[in-house]
Amino acid sequence: MANETQLEKEKRELAEEKAREKVSSDYNASSIQVLEGLEAVRKRPGMYIGTTSVAGLHHLVWEIVDNSVDEALAGHATHIQVTLLPDGSVKVEDNGRGIPVDVVAKSGKPALETVYTVLHAGGKFGEGGGYKVSGGLHGVGGSVVNALSEWMNAEVRRGGKKYRIEFAQGGKVTLPVTEIGPAEGSGTTVMFKADPTIFTESTTYQYETIRDRLRQMAYLNAGLSLSIEDLRGETPVKEAFCYEGGIKEFVQYINKNKDPLFPEVIYAYGSENGIFAEVSIQYNEGFIPSIYSYCNNINTHEGGAHEDSFRGAITRVMNKYATEQKLVKDKDEAFTQDDVREGMAAIISVKHPNPQYEGQTKTKLGNSEVRPIVNAIVGEGVMRFLLENPKIAKQIVEKIQLAADARVASRLAKENVRRKSALEFSTLPGKLADCSSKDPAVSELYIVEGNSAGGSAKNGRDRETQAILPLRGKILNVQKAQMKKIFANTEIGNMITAIGAGMSPEFDIAKSRYHKIVIMTDADVDGSHIRVLLLTFFFRYMRPLIEAGYVYIAQPPLYKVEYHQKSYYAYNDGQLTQIKKQLNLPEGYPFQRYKGLGEMDADQLWETTMDPNARKMLRVTLQDAIEADAVFDALMGENVEPRREFIEKNAVFVKNLDI
Repeated sequence: MANETQLEKEKRELAEEKAREKVSSDYNASSIQVLEGLEAVRKRPGMYIGTTSVAGLHHLVWEIVDNSVDEALAGHATHIQVTLLPDGSVKVEDNGRGIPVDVVAKSGKPALETVYTVLHAGGKFGEGGGYKVSGGLHGVGGSVVNALSEWMNAEVRRGGKKYRIEFAQGGKVTLPVTEIGPAEGSGTTVMFKADPTIFTESTTYQYETIRDRLRQMAYLNAGLSLSIEDLRGETPVKEAFCYEGGIKEFVQYINKNKDPLFPEVIYAYGSENGIFAEVSIQYNEGFIPSIYSYCNNINTHEGGAHEDSFRGAITRVMNKYATEQKLVKDKDEAFTQDDVREGMAAIISVKHPNPQYEGQTKTKLGNSEVRPIVNAIVGEGVMRFLLENPKIAKQIVEKIQLAADARVASRLAKENVRRKSALEFSTLPGKLADCSSKDPAVSELYIVEGNSAGGSAKNGRDRETQAILPLRGKILNVQKAQMKKIFANTEIGNMITAIGAGMSPEFDIAKSRYHKIVIMTDADVDGSHIRVLLLTFFFRYMRPLIEAGYVYIAQPPLYKVEYHQKSYYAYNDGQLTQIKKQLNLPEGYPFQRYKGLGEMDADQLWETTMDPNARKMLRVTLQDAIEADAVFDALMGENVEPRREFIEKNAVFVKNLDI
């Protein structure tokens, strides 16, 4: 062994280490760990609520609210109240039937205790269950919330009596089911406080997030009243939602900033074999489709059988009507789904007694039996509306025809771009300084404002994993542009080619060449505008990038302080004050305020903004596509009034405006 090389020595030591591990690792019955009761939930919370971040925290609220909504779907609850309490806890109250308190034969415990301590226990399983249709069919909602709470209690009003049960420390019963007095009416009240040892990121609920979710639920359940009250501030805040028009009003809400093509809403509904389906449609003057589908109140943002059937049926109906009414020429191409969807706002909602979900996030409906139902109600209901409203029908067909003409022009523009590239987009743009790694998981694309900053970024980057694409000026506002203009825009074309995954509706995230796409712009008004333009493009035409968490915003420093030949960077005014205090600097000590990325050399840009070990970045997330859609319309759409309202409402939050 004295003559063995260093490489041979390392291989031998590695083999010996593996042999020792194999000998010492016994695998028998004692190696199998069994997690009892709710212990599994606390051990692996992500398996049940997806994440323990702020999104997971709010998921606790959704689980309890969904249980109350299920009571409404069953025809028993008419009102649900959510209250955010000063101590950080949440109260959810409904006027449904109240959870039963009699003993469940299988568990030997009262039903009220069973539903909050046993996974997959509830009135939503098997024949004769308490619910024909339910959003929370897995039956883990109440017990999971209990497991992840510091404490939880539930009160039930049922049969003229009030009952109470209390839990603590992740679901341990501290007060068994106890009758505490008489009660008027019926219903269930649940209170819980999230466990800070589980939700380490934050246990603070966002009022707007819960409010928007309750509003959405009210639209999806016509006549159901939902309200929220926030008691955490000095002045209580309360809002209530109830929409007798249901999803017809939902579509009008989506279109509120988009100039509806006509005031009427196309509505159709029907049921078969216990499955209920309804759709509402209203066109607007814009180009972007806003189509959202739901099953049992759950947003199926990956689509599925109901949405596929809707797209096919609405396209067939529009082609049939236009042809029969001689509104198109015989030589014209048939309308495509994209033509028919342009400027369409639509809601597709189905209620199914046994939904089956597919997809990576389990939000794609797989039940094929909903296809003929949706196909029938769209085919009959929409055609009836068109025949009864010929003037509106003509407006719709004319809009679809314009979309078809634009599609043909866009195809020609696309083909021209492809001919120029000779390799159909496979040639990377010349401005792109690509990274040497071909592994998307470690590769990063920095989209940088300006050639000057792009030059510094190219020189200061890690060439192995970081690619740089400088932008020349502001990209096109895709919110107001047709596809042919988007394809003709050089900067957008460069981004599409660099990322390599195409764009909606053919976008394929699996082909993305980077799993981090970082927007790096100046910390001024123009930089902010460019960020919004880029985010608008990603949201409209590469939304899966945002949903997968691939889009980031770089955070370059605002200030630099030089002291004793060392540089100190501050990312906001508070950090600048702290640096001055720590260094005991005299009043008036000079510091540099960065106006743009171009003022930093390659080394400074690397150590402050691009070094993975030191940089600060914001990940762009998407919690509510409908609200995001409304914000982009307000900020980037044609109408000035919604933008003015947004600015007036949010101007109070601006702390450092560089104009």
